[in-house]
Amino acid sequence: MNRRPQAKNPKSCHDRALGLLAVRPRSRRELERRLLQARFEADEVRDVLDRLERVGLIDDQAFARQYAEQRFGSRHEGRRAVESGLRAAGISPELAEETAGGAPDDEEERAETLALARVGRLAGVEAPKAFARLTSLLVRRGYSPEIARGAARRALDLTAGD
Repeated sequence: MNRRPQAKNPKSCHDRALGLLAVRPRSRRELERRLLQARFEADEVRDVLDRLERVGLIDDQAFARQYAEQRFGSRHEGRRAVESGLRAAGISPELAEETAGGAPDDEEERAETLALARVGRLAGVEAPKAFARLTSLLVRRGYSPEIARGAARRALDLTAGD
């Protein structure tokens, strides 16, 4: 009777993992955290995640690329914010740094694009306060203070003549 011990509830753990992946892509570490929080046994979680990784449903590199593309694209985030977000999702520091370093275009251009998109909301706000708000937004989105100040300055100057 050399039977391999059965996982306590493999179908439930597997189903939970698939359900989490159906909502949005996730890193292996993020799935692991969620499944352990749901009180599945660590060995069971590892087995399920290994299986999902083998069939390609978990791929940290693909997850990191997709995350970065979305953050750089629609959210116009800076490298620092993308790298920090990847690390928070459980991506290794090396992969997070490599992925964030592959930004699609110039960091200053993305910062200026975001600043220009937001400057209209600051109509009627005094220039120093508008500059501070715009700079603060850009820094929160992961741009360095220097890039944020430059982009805010250019965006406010471009609209000053209107």
